[in-house]
Amino acid sequence: MDPKADPNIEVATVKLSPSEARGRLYTMRGAQLMAINVTVLNVLTFAYDLHERQVSGGPAWMSADRFEIVIKPDTPGQPNIQQMKLLLQKVLVDRFQLKFHNEKRELSVYAITLPANTKHKMTESASGQNLPNLIYPRPGLLPARNVTMTDLAQSMQTAVLDRPVVNQTKIEGRFDFTLDWMPDEFQFASFGPRPQLPDNGKPNIYQAFQEQLGLKLESTKAAADVMVIDKVEKPSEN
Repeated sequence: MDPKADPNIEVATVKLSPSEARGRLYTMRGAQLMAINVTVLNVLTFAYDLHERQVSGGPAWMSADRFEIVIKPDTPGQPNIQQMKLLLQKVLVDRFQLKFHNEKRELSVYAITLPANTKHKMTESASGQNLPNLIYPRPGLLPARNVTMTDLAQSMQTAVLDRPVVNQTKIEGRFDFTLDWMPDEFQFASFGPRPQLPDNGKPNIYQAFQEQLGLKLESTKAAADVMVIDKVEKPSEN
């Protein structure tokens, strides 16, 4: 898809997920964008680059009922990640009647920083690549390719950590790196219940950021955007 395109929705179907469905996935199949086994809260946080703690209000079903959403854009070609998020935003407005406003609130966050007078250890990505690759083969392993520091922060807050993550590195560009650590019991809650992982001898996430990336991950407080839900409804019939 033309990266300058502002795609709209030609057809969108929304239905409840089967009760036995596990996990969740955002993917492209042919010309269709699919969000599989997702809650409205899942889609909100993905589409608007938010952590769950940055969403305030809304009914209980918003984080309980799971849906399968299939979108056919009205624009030819495969959308990039930002166009995928835009399409999901439009589905939330059109089919779930979403209305909200934003506020700034001081929240507990994790900040990614580059320590003073140091150089990071990441490899600059080759030019000409398309989407960033931020897939976790297992909890605690991230072989990242073609990612910005903002991509990294958003992935950490979406999949791994229990609070928002802000990029304060001021590092520009796209990078390849592997982050390999021993996750604790509070990380990867979005993956659902999992057995206790055996100790793999890897450093904790804070040490891994420093040793493997040359960056620092630290707990702090910062002003963050909060989405306040004014209205959301269960979807109309397809």
